[in-house]
Amino acid sequence: MGRIYVVELEGRSYRCKYCKTHLALAEDLVSRSFHCRRGKAYLFNKAVNFTLGTLEERIMLSGLHTVGDIFCCCCGQSVGWKYEAAHEKSQKYKEGKVVLERGCIVDESDFCSEFYIDTCPAVSDGEDA
Repeated sequence: MGRIYVVELEGRSYRCKYCKTHLALAEDLVSRSFHCRRGKAYLFNKAVNFTLGTLEERIMLSGLHTVGDIFCCCCGQSVGWKYEAAHEKSQKYKEGKVVLERGCIVDESDFCSEFYIDTCPAVSDGEDA
């Protein structure tokens, strides 16, 4: 298998929850009102660093669509799906767009402020003697 080419996004981004790989820019967010089997999901105009699974016809709340599951290109975790075709006229705006499941992604701001505490017990100078 060859090397994995990973795109680094500039600006506020959403990343894979499992490996922190960039997936989509906040400016490409279309809607936060999507839902999936496991909870909330976000619709994006475009995304990067994913592999597309087998396309299949799925009956969703909004009708019949041709979709493919998408997986993080680095860790292989399922992170959402891509709309390839919508069979109802009112749903055509979804074609080519990507849905990322909220439970599988983190907003860059969610972990930019993280800090790590050293959990090793410290020994003071007085205890060395």
